[in-house]
Amino acid sequence: MSKKLILVTGASGYIGSRLIPALLHKGYPVRAMVRSRAKLLCKTWINHPALEIVEADLLDPSSLYKAVRDCKVVYYLVHSMSSRVDDYAATDRKAAANMAGIAEQEHVERIIYLSGLGDDDPALSKHLRSRAEVGQILNACAVPVTILRSAVILGSGSASFELIRFLTERMPVMLTPGWVRTMSQPVAVSNVVHYLVGCMEKTETAGEIYDIGGPDLLSYEQLFRIYAEVTGLPQRIVVKIPFLTPALLARCAAMITPVPAILSKPLIESMRNTVVCRDNRIREIIPQELLTCRQAMVKSMQILCRDRIQEPWKGDNSPIPPEWFTCGDIYYARGSILEISYKAVLQGTALEFWPLVQNIGGSQGWYGTDVLWRVRGMLDRMAGGYGMQREGCDQSGLMMGKMVDFWRVLEHKPPHSLLLLAEMKMPGEAMLEFKIQDMAESQVEVEITVRFLPKGLGGLVYWHLSHGVHVLVLKTMLRNMVQSSGMPLVHGPRAFFR
Repeated sequence: MSKKLILVTGASGYIGSRLIPALLHKGYPVRAMVRSRAKLLCKTWINHPALEIVEADLLDPSSLYKAVRDCKVVYYLVHSMSSRVDDYAATDRKAAANMAGIAEQEHVERIIYLSGLGDDDPALSKHLRSRAEVGQILNACAVPVTILRSAVILGSGSASFELIRFLTERMPVMLTPGWVRTMSQPVAVSNVVHYLVGCMEKTETAGEIYDIGGPDLLSYEQLFRIYAEVTGLPQRIVVKIPFLTPALLARCAAMITPVPAILSKPLIESMRNTVVCRDNRIREIIPQELLTCRQAMVKSMQILCRDRIQEPWKGDNSPIPPEWFTCGDIYYARGSILEISYKAVLQGTALEFWPLVQNIGGSQGWYGTDVLWRVRGMLDRMAGGYGMQREGCDQSGLMMGKMVDFWRVLEHKPPHSLLLLAEMKMPGEAMLEFKIQDMAESQVEVEITVRFLPKGLGGLVYWHLSHGVHVLVLKTMLRNMVQSSGMPLVHGPRAFFR
């Protein structure tokens, strides 16, 4: 197929934000459709020369005409499950009808739609039935439609995967309905993106429906157990209680996970339906290495510094690995990142303040909190860790990868940022970040933030037990650094929330 303009609906969504860089990398011109351009501002590929961004709404035909005009291929990657929509199935039907009608009028050559697996059965969940209805509406227009039907998509940011992740991490004893043993065929998000691109390039896929899945057939109980193994959590105890309803489970899930009940309820309802591939033709048409469930979960493991290593788009770079968390993903895709932040504004420049950050740790110490850090080092030793290190005594050599006490330098960008990754024993991952930013009127803003990604229930308990100490440490450090700088204080230090 020639390099014709491609429209990606749902461009800021989980799949869309991973499909777009893959298409751009292959040289396709892409029009990204979003309701608000602001949702794409943090994407590393936003300034790609082959990318065009259009603001449009599937429920507003006038704006949709502008988005579809001149496009020959449309990727339909939207659904309406959210707290803003009362009847997502009706909304999805209207949106699909609008797209079908306008795509036909604008002489679109292909529509590629990502749907859900599920047999045509009266017991099919409302969510899966809605996905199937959208496919039928799109298929009714004159434009050839390719439909890919998938089960759970494995990757950080996928609502189904995040639900599995949070439930496993936070429930050592899992109370589940009897259909926790329902079979599913999960597929890695990287494999899904490859299929989506391949379907556009293979003209024989036009007008066809394909099931896509990974190599494993697993029950949801097995998915919980595999995730626990991959993340090093103790094996979960699964207790099956037949009378648990999806509504009750969704309310429970909303209390212990950040996934809202309005989203988790239809996903949990869908778990009672067997979702396995009945047709594997796609594997011969678009061959690729299919990741196992375990491999996909390993690639999807979140670390706090993941978004730090996304570089701005350069024409010859590969696209960002689609398993990774990307900025702009739905809020719970980051996992339960907990943080405490303090900031102060001083009269002066970042260059003037930077030496205090550059010399932190080692012989210089931690600005009035040394005793607390030494106690933490002793506890680390008792837990089998290395305790306080002294590699950071010669601060003139501070650089990425170096140790400063029990912190590893992850980012060092004088005079604006220092990022430290904790290497002490703890039930999770922690980072300490210093940010210094010049402002107007010869002022400088200094921020200190500690971030923690808990591992399981123990990580949450650890964070809440140590929260008061973290507040004391950050507030004391920033106050003493400000005093040591000799720079006039404009305001702060004070806590702030992002």
